[in-house]
Formats: sequence, C-alpha cells, structure tokens
Amino acid sequence: MEPLEQQIRERVLAQLDLSREISDEALLSLIQTTICETGRKEHLTIAQRVCLQRKIFYGLRKWDVLEDLLSDDSITEIMINGPDTIFIERGGRIEKTDLTFSSRDKLDDVIQKMVATNNQRVNASHPIVDTKLADGSRINIVLPPVAVDHSIVSIRKFPKERITMERLVALESLSQDMVEFIRVLVIAGYNIFVSGSTGSGKTTLLNAMAEFIPREERVITIEDSAELQLLDVENLVRLEAREATMEGKYAVTIRDLVRTSLRMRPDRIIVGECRGSEAVEMLQAFNTGHDGSFSTGHANSAQDMLARLETMALTAGELPLEAIRAQIAAGIDIIIHLGRLRDKSRKVLEMTEVMGMEQGRIRLQPLFVFEETAAAEEVEGQWIQKSKLHHTDKLLRTMGRLDGIVTKFV
Repeated sequence: MEPLEQQIRERVLAQLDLSREISDEALLSLIQTTICETGRKEHLTIAQRVCLQRKIFYGLRKWDVLEDLLSDDSITEIMINGPDTIFIERGGRIEKTDLTFSSRDKLDDVIQKMVATNNQRVNASHPIVDTKLADGSRINIVLPPVAVDHSIVSIRKFPKERITMERLVALESLSQDMVEFIRVLVIAGYNIFVSGSTGSGKTTLLNAMAEFIPREERVITIEDSAELQLLDVENLVRLEAREATMEGKYAVTIRDLVRTSLRMRPDRIIVGECRGSEAVEMLQAFNTGHDGSFSTGHANSAQDMLARLETMALTAGELPLEAIRAQIAAGIDIIIHLGRLRDKSRKVLEMTEVMGMEQGRIRLQPLFVFEETAAAEEVEGQWIQKSKLHHTDKLLRTMGRLDGIVTKFV
C-alpha cells in the first residue's frame, strides 16, 4: 500500500465509531472528506482522488483489489496465487494482472470476509473450503500449510445474463439440429447426462436445456454449491449440500439430498454434478420413474464417463459391478459430451445414445459427432448426424406434445 493511501486509511479508521454500524454511504462520505483535506496539501488531481477513494473504500468495505475484477462481466475466472500474483481468465484465455494485495494480512482479511458471508470458517486446522459470493460466484480457498507458498483462492464467475440455446448456437457450441433434438429429448423425458472437462460448459448447457422442461412439472435440483439458474421452471425446489462443522458434525451430503428428494414428489431430479458415491443414489433416482432427469460429471469422453460412473458407484460399496452397469444402462438414455478445444472454444463434441447391455458391457451409439474440416489454429468443423434415435418408447408416449421435427431424428 502506498504511504499516502495508508495515511488516509488510518485517518478514516481513527474517525470511525467501531461500536456501531456505518452505512456504505456514510463511510464513502468520510473517505471523500478525508481525501479532500489531504488533497489540498498533496496537490492531488481529481483522477488521483477518485482512485484513492475507490481503493480505500474497496479495502475497508468490499473486496479490495478484487472488486473491479468481480464487477467485470468479461472475466470468467479469478485465480489468486498469494498476495502478489493474480491471474484472470477472459474469453477462454488466461492472463496475469498487475494487481496485488497490500500485504498477506490483507489477502487473509478478504478470505475471512468471503467465508463469513456463508457462516463458514477456514484456518490452519481446516485449510480447504468451498463457498460462494452473493452473486453465486463459486469460491475455492486453500490455506497454508496445504498451500505450500501462499493462500490460494479460485473464483469461478457466472454470467449475469443467462445463456440460452439460441446463444449457444450463435457461439457455435452446437448446431440448430442438435438444439431441436435436445428439445425433443427433454420434453419426452429422456434422462440426459452431460460430461466434459473443467470449464467445458456443462452447467451452462444444463441451464439452457432447462428451458425445454414443461412448465407444469416439479423439478428438484441438488448441488454441492448452488449454480443452476432454471428461470423457466415455476415449481422448482433447490437443495444444496452442507459441509460438516469443525467438529465433524451436521454434514448434509449429496447422497442425503438425493434420498430426501425422492420424498418430495419430483417429476424431474437434476443432480448438479456427480463426484463420488452419490452416483448410486443418482442412478437409483433415474431408475425410479423420474424421467427427464439430468446430471453432469467430469470425463474425457462419453465412453470414459461410463467408466467414471462405475468407479464412483463402486466407492459406495453397495452394489457389484454388474448391477451398477445394469443401473447405468437402464437409467441413462443420452450422454452429451463437451470439450474445450485448442482455440479455447467450447463445443458439444458428441451426443451418444446408451443402447443397453451387450456381453456384460454398456454399448453406446453416436448420434451426433463434431468433425473438424481443417487443421488450423482456429477450429473449423461441423456436426454430423451419425445415426437416428433407437429407443423411441418415450417419444411415442409424448408424441402429442411434440411436432413434426421428431421424424428427423427417429
């Protein structure tokens, strides 16, 4: 922190009555007055005064040097590697900023303020925590000694404006034919699993898919950290897992929430992300008449997602592998796999139908595949429809709610 900024900050703090709350407006007025008094002696320009005002106010009341980054809608990720190193992701590309915290203590203050907004704690004995900001931005914090050099903070921001299917087509994340097909699948009640790497757009696609859910249906979402924004669903129940306290008590897991959701009369269940043993409950929910349910998971391909689901379900230690495979084959109808390509674009790489069991293994059939047409730095290609939908029983049950586009896909 510069000496003048430090001096003004100390003067402001000296005038504050710490025994009572002070509003943002009153604090801003006090900072302005103090800067004006100092500015006459230091011959500060208007631009310098405004800059000081922002820095001191953000440092005392908001998120310090992160404030401008958090308010910049073009930034999707903020990565803090200690007080002196801050990276951002903008347009799919990572760049280093020239912003720094005034000290390690200031970064620690901001971290404690972040976790306090959700009544959480983070310290040396509990050095890892996931939390979020009021706007839904997801935060992961890792403190020393687990983080060897400095405190590490990763902030995943989400767009304030919802990204629709129409917008995804404009971004060339998928084709119009695929959007029409997904609409048919969602309305007809096919269970869809979205896979992909970190940052490939799984949550974004899930939000967009929800616009096709019939408005009269009751939807229950289950997440580690609430990120889904299903604005088109009227009868919506949102459930969020809770970590254990410092004493190891009162945890509410994804598995707990999936179980209780079955007693809440859901039409569809959406599990934000499968990471572990909750895969067993997710598969059971998909197999108990809740047609049209969704979930997501990390994987390198649709085939790899099957292997990961098997591994996650096996960690529960409740079912043999053969039974798990049968649950997957019967419960999941479609796998949509997304990826981030070399030009940082996000695309649906394959849409696959789960065909069932064959000789003890799950068989997949590709429906749409993205094929590159030129080997260039900027990815160019098109989506090719490889086959038509084989399992049409759900379509036939809901044909009255669908229009003539169905014939394109069956």
